[in-house]
Amino acid sequence: MARRTKEEAEETRAQIVDAAERVFHERGVSRASLAEVAAAAGVSRGAIYWHFENKADLFHAMLERMRLPLEDLARASESEDEPDPLGRMRELLVHLLQRVELEPQSRRINEILRHKCEYIDELGDLRQRLEATSAECDVRIARALGNAVRRGQLPADLDCHRAAVSVHAYVEGLQTNWLMVPGSYSLACEAVVLVEALLDMLRHSLALRLRA
Repeated sequence: MARRTKEEAEETRAQIVDAAERVFHERGVSRASLAEVAAAAGVSRGAIYWHFENKADLFHAMLERMRLPLEDLARASESEDEPDPLGRMRELLVHLLQRVELEPQSRRINEILRHKCEYIDELGDLRQRLEATSAECDVRIARALGNAVRRGQLPADLDCHRAAVSVHAYVEGLQTNWLMVPGSYSLACEAVVLVEALLDMLRHSLALRLRA
């Protein structure tokens, strides 16, 4: 019975996150209320507060669910035992770009994050979480780049921190700009070439080298 109760709780939690995704996308995060999310999920507001502290906590859970499917690739590129860290990073970056166009859930969540979210007082905690996640992302990218340097896949004098900031900005910029004008070109079709252009920059840009 206990296991069944746990399974039901997980099902309810997923149901709430699904509903939040729909409501946030339709209404925008700041305009959407937890009462609206509860109604869309077919649960009480109490059920939401059983699983989530507030709207920011619910929003963060929605983002985490999107991130998890690619976590194995990210960890592989960061592992010192990975023989091809640059290859794993390339695969990860291509997936990140392609899924924005090809996966409806990823597209909705990215649209919410980049175009339908205002960091007002109610979502102050969310802004702090996103800032921390962004900083952690830079650290993880730099770690993967360091592995690629040690494997001889990137220049020995690559400034991994500066390069990580550049990689992060490049990918997020492509996603954000494409979502503004999705009919202008196919991000999924161009993903491989765009990532190769980024890797060329890492290999050859003198501006990304350590300075004496």
